[in-house]
Amino acid sequence: MQKGLLSLLIVLGLGNGPVLAQDYPNKYIRILTSEAGGGGDSLSRLIAQGLTKAWGQQVIVENRGILGAEVVAKAPPDGYALLLYGSNVWISPLLRKASWDPVRDFSPITLAAEAINILAVSPSVPVKSVAELIALAKAKPGEINFASSATGSSTHLAGELFKAMAGINIVHVPYKGVAVAYNDLMAGRVQMMIGASGSMAPLIKADKLRLLAVGNEKPSALFPGVPAIAATLPGYEAGVPFGMFAPAKTPSAIINRLNEETVRALKNPDIEEKLVNLQLEIVASTPAQLAEKVSSDRSKLGKIIKDAGIREE
Repeated sequence: MQKGLLSLLIVLGLGNGPVLAQDYPNKYIRILTSEAGGGGDSLSRLIAQGLTKAWGQQVIVENRGILGAEVVAKAPPDGYALLLYGSNVWISPLLRKASWDPVRDFSPITLAAEAINILAVSPSVPVKSVAELIALAKAKPGEINFASSATGSSTHLAGELFKAMAGINIVHVPYKGVAVAYNDLMAGRVQMMIGASGSMAPLIKADKLRLLAVGNEKPSALFPGVPAIAATLPGYEAGVPFGMFAPAKTPSAIINRLNEETVRALKNPDIEEKLVNLQLEIVASTPAQLAEKVSSDRSKLGKIIKDAGIREE
């Protein structure tokens, strides 16, 4: 009698996670991501194609914006609602009240890819390196302005991090979107900006901006011969990473399966080529490495946000 009861408990309870994992996926999967047309959207669709092909189950992409984080945080932990988003999903709660906690409410799957940020200056600024820019800012405290797409944006935080690590007095000038910021940067009304390479690269090729360095941790193959800011400021890093998450308490067997197939999709040569064209570098990390990235970013940028008194508009 006791043996029969134990068997029933294993089937209904203790064995439920492994059974679910073995059967996974048996219906369509949703990947919730940013607005249509952005890096997160393109990355999500390429991953969805790879997973659909691997599993024979439809993987669909829903453009829900940051609302997607709220949806996935409340979804059943069964691997059928996933979130793929840039670092805003774990940094935004440091800037404003959010309905989700990036550590408590999500299970990390993989740090999928990273967008390249670059440091560029107006052609009128007489510097050709990060060291020269820092020297100029120290010689003219309060006279160098840096642009951002909005207060609290990744471009703003990248500039504040640069300011803090270099020990310089530069002035933040927020804009409503990058287009207006670029216009003023090209005209010399602001002197520098750390922003997305995808939109800034054409302006650099047209000699309307001068490229000094990449903002990611290491030099990028997308910009041969261009140093990283970290070569001058060790430890500086301000790329835009894209993480993939499931709801918290999703069985580890499902997380591992998602990680394995997502990494395999990202390393497909056809997908890799498309990501390079989108100015995205593949990372394809383990779940633990994504968790560490979230923790380190929140620690580093949390201090910058607090010290500068930044609140998202």
